[in-house]
Amino acid sequence: MNVQSISNITTIDLTTIHKVMSSTSISERQKENFVKKHASQISQVLQAHISLPEYKFIMRNRPLRKLKFLKNAITKRGDKILLAETLGVNPAELDDYIGEVEDAITDLNQLSFLPEDKLDAIKTYIYRHGSKDEIVNFLDYELKTAKDVIKTLYRTLEYHTGGVADYFIRPVHKMSNNTMIQLYNVIDKNLQSAIKSGSITQEEYNETARWALVRIYEIQNNSKLINAIKTYKVLNG
Repeated sequence: MNVQSISNITTIDLTTIHKVMSSTSISERQKENFVKKHASQISQVLQAHISLPEYKFIMRNRPLRKLKFLKNAITKRGDKILLAETLGVNPAELDDYIGEVEDAITDLNQLSFLPEDKLDAIKTYIYRHGSKDEIVNFLDYELKTAKDVIKTLYRTLEYHTGGVADYFIRPVHKMSNNTMIQLYNVIDKNLQSAIKSGSITQEEYNETARWALVRIYEIQNNSKLINAIKTYKVLNG
């Protein structure tokens, strides 16, 4: 699918959304504009693919009634100290260390220099307190190096697994349309690579790619709900 064909879209269905989101000839800005332009139709299509059990699960896991910002800030400082101790670095140097890890992911596509326990510690910290760019990059790395890309994807997009879904359930983290597109681009790219390597079939790709698209939409809307409640509490004391 190309840019010209986007402007001619009149009917929105799951296949069309998937084609736009996974297209390599359409820029992220154009995809973002597509999502904004057809927001209502896209919402209806994706909601239609959410099962009742999934919907109930989302509603049960709405944000906490009390948003404890101070407690969250203290927790982050404590996590930084613990991570620094695990890695054997000075807490003041932790951000630089994580930056080096990010560079290694970007430039080398591997973190073999890190022992597994230290890599797990960094993963836990990033999925709790990292930036959105760090989340996108680390998800890319995880999927790229996963023994089972589908299993890894399903796990990180479910709540209470310490992955992507849990990152965006926090009030300070909001998933924008641009972030949603970046996440899906990473997912689709790695699923496509898995087809080429023979680790998944075309049928598995079709099913998983569509599931991931719906799932990210669910997570984004839960994120919006969290921020709406946060804003309400700030405005109303």
